[in-house]
Amino acid sequence: QVQLVESGGGLVQAGGSLRLSCAASGRTFSRRGMGWFRQAPGKEREFVATISWNGAITNYADSVKGRFTISRNNANNTMYLQMNSLKPEDTAVYYCAASTGYGLGPIEAEEYGYWGQGTQVTVSS
Repeated sequence: QVQLVESGGGLVQAGGSLRLSCAASGRTFSRRGMGWFRQAPGKEREFVATISWNGAITNYADSVKGRFTISRNNANNTMYLQMNSLKPEDTAVYYCAASTGYGLGPIEAEEYGYWGQGTQVTVSS
């Protein structure tokens, strides 16, 4: 089992930066692909970024490519999302997720069996 807790959300002006963290419990974190997803009011949950078990492979949604960076530290069971040049359209609840299987970080939400409670990110214009 994996339990996930996000932190680092908040209110920021457009053009600003935030760093989200996802702390994981359990002994299998280092073997699982991980991902960040977000859901804005009235919209469906969408993929933001994913990372493979060893950090070697990352995927980004086109809307965040070049602005967001996903990373992980398996030594302390933590994943991060550095968000720069934030835009009002980035406003959403951000969720971290651990894949059900081991290895790569898939971009499909259905491949993730463990989810955090979410952290709110609000970008003002």
